Amino acid sequence: MARAVNKLSARSVATLTKPGRHNDGNGLYLVIDPTGARRWLFLFRWQGKLKEMGLGGISTKSLAEARVAASAARKLAASGINPIAAKKAAALAKAPKTFGDFADEMLLSILPGYKNVRHKAQWSRALNHYAEPIRSKPLGDITTEDILKILQPLWHTKQETASRVRGRIERILDAAKAKGEIASPWENPARWRGHLKELLSQRKKLSRGHHAAMPYPDVPDFVAKLRERDATAAAALEFAILNASRSNEVLGAQWDEIDLKSNIWTVPPERMKGGKAHRVPLSDGALRVIEKQSKSKIGAFVFPGKKPNRPLSGMAMEMLLRRMGASEFTQHGFRSSFRDWCGESTTFAREVAEAALSHTVGDEAEQAYRRGDALEKRRKLMDAWALFLSIPRSQDHGVSAIESPGT
Repeated sequence: MARAVNKLSARSVATLTKPGRHNDGNGLYLVIDPTGARRWLFLFRWQGKLKEMGLGGISTKSLAEARVAASAARKLAASGINPIAAKKAAALAKAPKTFGDFADEMLLSILPGYKNVRHKAQWSRALNHYAEPIRSKPLGDITTEDILKILQPLWHTKQETASRVRGRIERILDAAKAKGEIASPWENPARWRGHLKELLSQRKKLSRGHHAAMPYPDVPDFVAKLRERDATAAAALEFAILNASRSNEVLGAQWDEIDLKSNIWTVPPERMKGGKAHRVPLSDGALRVIEKQSKSKIGAFVFPGKKPNRPLSGMAMEMLLRRMGASEFTQHGFRSSFRDWCGESTTFAREVAEAALSHTVGDEAEQAYRRGDALEKRRKLMDAWALFLSIPRSQDHGVSAIESPGT
């Protein structure tokens, strides 16, 4: 005898109140919970076991619609496809992509275009660390308020970082729109002109471009205070000042980069802004820092961090400046202090000073002609800088300018 189907009617669905399962036939049931909630359920056997598949509540699906859904699920099961797994897969396919998922996809195509390891790290940090609050949000749901919450804490303390983060988020969202991940109408909440520019206060200007520089006459007194601190961050900052180096060059320094026979530190291309290896002649002051660090040598890094086999944190020197009451200055600004000292208190050639900062000087023809890196001339310059830093201004050393014979 054939199994009875369509046992329920629209009226019975609306009037039944008894809790439990009410059979419509072919595996479709109306379930009334003890709370009075009503929902549709499809029962089927999969690999010998009875499975339950929810089809939604009666407020979103009528009896006729529930029968259609149950019929479709039944056909899938008959053809060897688990209807529950198929439903989950369909839901995932329809789910809007999140910012984090799309950003990770885009990084795979963006990062190979950058040769500089630092730039790659900045992209990853912007989209993983700073943009973390929006990584789980669907692309089309990201609002101006979301972007402001990311940028406002950085806007006056890390101006360039905030600007880069905003630009990178804007680019990811523009790419999502171009690929059809965001439906129209839509305007990029991270755009600057005519939008965030009107909502964020004007950024304060820093001396020497983007990095606040300590006046060079004050640097010797600062270095004297720095040498009183027995901390890795203090040693790293002193080393950076003595060599007029960038922070990532110093923080990533490894013992096998330092040749104590020739007193040269060779920074590999991947840590240099220009992508070329840079030889740094080490002054007596810089060598003293190296000697001090060697006494507590741990692993490959000259300035190790708290985590095993990891360098000192990029925030360490910034936090040290704050603790020393010099938060208005930046580590990078000491490179500007060094350059000002070169120009105002020495007779070293401009090309030598620029080479010490690993800056490119002249056009392509001039660069091709000047194949050397002026190492010995730079050694004299860095020795003079170390001597200047070793005598605090409070001491009357009577040296107003440093001669550079033969340069």
